[in-house]
Amino acid sequence: MTFELICEIEPPTKPDLKHVRHQIGTMSTIAHSFLIPDNHIGRATVSSVAVAHEVEAMGGRGIACLNSRDRNLLGFRRDLLTAAAYGVDQFLFVYGDKPTSGNRTSDLTVRSMIEEARAFSPDLRLGAAAGLRSLPAWKHAADFLFLQVSYSVEAQLRWREEHPADVPVYAGVMVLASERHAHTLAGAIPDIGIPDDLVRRVAADRMAGVEAACEQVLALRESGAFAGVHLIPVSRYRDVESRLSALLRPS
Repeated sequence: MTFELICEIEPPTKPDLKHVRHQIGTMSTIAHSFLIPDNHIGRATVSSVAVAHEVEAMGGRGIACLNSRDRNLLGFRRDLLTAAAYGVDQFLFVYGDKPTSGNRTSDLTVRSMIEEARAFSPDLRLGAAAGLRSLPAWKHAADFLFLQVSYSVEAQLRWREEHPADVPVYAGVMVLASERHAHTLAGAIPDIGIPDDLVRRVAADRMAGVEAACEQVLALRESGAFAGVHLIPVSRYRDVESRLSALLRPS
């Protein structure tokens, strides 16, 4: 079975896709598909459906993330129609981070988005996010799961063993870009558990976070417990591609 590498793209906050195209072109050597966030960390970005279409136009496979935070039922149906017109058929549905401006809508939940999308087309491939805790029964209706980012392979493997799922599960791996990045993540995700040793190494060497993420990808592949990883290179996608393309190359 192929161990899939799903690389997350940093979507643009301005109407310019040049940087997106560069990320796709660079990481296409290692990526099986690309995940495009939806107004991630509460900031407005170019539509994930539009960027997923751009991925497809460049010969890749795109997964458009859609959050329940920013849309009502009519808006969600518009997104599904737009995606169908663009040929985008893979989605990750999430709750959504706290918005930096405006309010959260309560019209939809991830569960209702899955149900609505199934009614729209049974051919869509739909995913949901899973935290490092008990998995709600309704999430087993998803076609795949993205497990929360963790800096502990042991914690990820323990969750996989304790929470069996009959669908592909992709473990979350994020490059720790800097000491400041570590503090930001710890504030946003209290249970993320970033090792102090890793924070010290990253503070002393800007490549330490890239090396740690690549080592984690290899360890997860060797474990055989996951269908692949959801890799978030942050701004270090060139370094990640360079390192992983060498490590994953058949000997």
